[in-house]
Amino acid sequence: MTTTTAQQLRHIAHLRFELPDTVQLEDLRPLLEQVTPQVQLLEPDTAVLDVTGALRFWNRTAAEIARLIQLRAAAHHSVRAAAGTGPSRMVAAMACALTPPGHLTTVEPDAVAAFLRPRPVRELPGVGPATARLLIQHGVHTVGDLAGLPLATVQRLLGARTGRTLHDRTHGHDHRPVVTEPVARSTSAEHRFTRDELDPAQHRRALLDLAGQLGTRLRTDAQVAASLTITVRYADGSTTTRTRTLAEATHHTALLARSAYDLYDTLGLQRARVRSITLRGENLRPAEHAARQLAFDHTVDKALLIEAVQDRARQRYGTDVIKPAALAERHRSTTPGNGSGRLRAS
Repeated sequence: MTTTTAQQLRHIAHLRFELPDTVQLEDLRPLLEQVTPQVQLLEPDTAVLDVTGALRFWNRTAAEIARLIQLRAAAHHSVRAAAGTGPSRMVAAMACALTPPGHLTTVEPDAVAAFLRPRPVRELPGVGPATARLLIQHGVHTVGDLAGLPLATVQRLLGARTGRTLHDRTHGHDHRPVVTEPVARSTSAEHRFTRDELDPAQHRRALLDLAGQLGTRLRTDAQVAASLTITVRYADGSTTTRTRTLAEATHHTALLARSAYDLYDTLGLQRARVRSITLRGENLRPAEHAARQLAFDHTVDKALLIEAVQDRARQRYGTDVIKPAALAERHRSTTPGNGSGRLRAS
């Protein structure tokens, strides 16, 4: 093993706890942080630890550290845990998924290919039911089958972005870090009209702007929203709120805007004097845990690629450098200060 490879080698422990009603996942944080400060909690029952820097301190292997956590969780909280360890988050998570509570599965760095190749393709993170059916229809039954296909073939089947991601994962490539900061569970954007607004077209333009703000925020934070809530405040101070669970968790502006329009339509507003509209993305989760439903319309992949280019342009030149035509038209046809947007997270 070269020095560079040794420096890049990580040791990840993935634990799934059997939590009784009296114990919350957050209750286990002090116990986990006694082992390593690199702890990420994934509600409702999972913890991911990067124990690379803790090996020398504890003078133990990653598997021995995971076993220590299992013993301490059982002793202090009467909680059993399944554990998996490996050189990446993906491998450790897949190992843990195969492990019953109280047991441990370890995948050594030189055994990653042997571990991954025989696994059913549906077990690969990011492969949802529709993707699995499509791959099986083309004779791809295992992770090894998928790994053996040329990248261009996988991209033709699954789209450019999804194809590259899954092709990398079949070879065990996963560089996602363990994120120690608490992850926001919701994020919202609010548009306040400077005067009570009667025009439904202006309401929908505000929703498009809010969906753009939410989408940009979620993509920057590598998160997706599983549900969406719209709150409309009227001239008399009263409010109406509607919530919808999304068909698939997403951070794409077009999909968020479509759901926001649907929620708005359920309100059945007729000549309503609207003072403000708030759009909130809820039940946030890491983007890598989301699986996008396959669409045979390749314009969808093109739209998502364009969105990624727009994000890079906004990061470099500012958030106002690219806007939907509807918002640009509104900006030209209204006086400065007619409406404001704010973004906040909780």
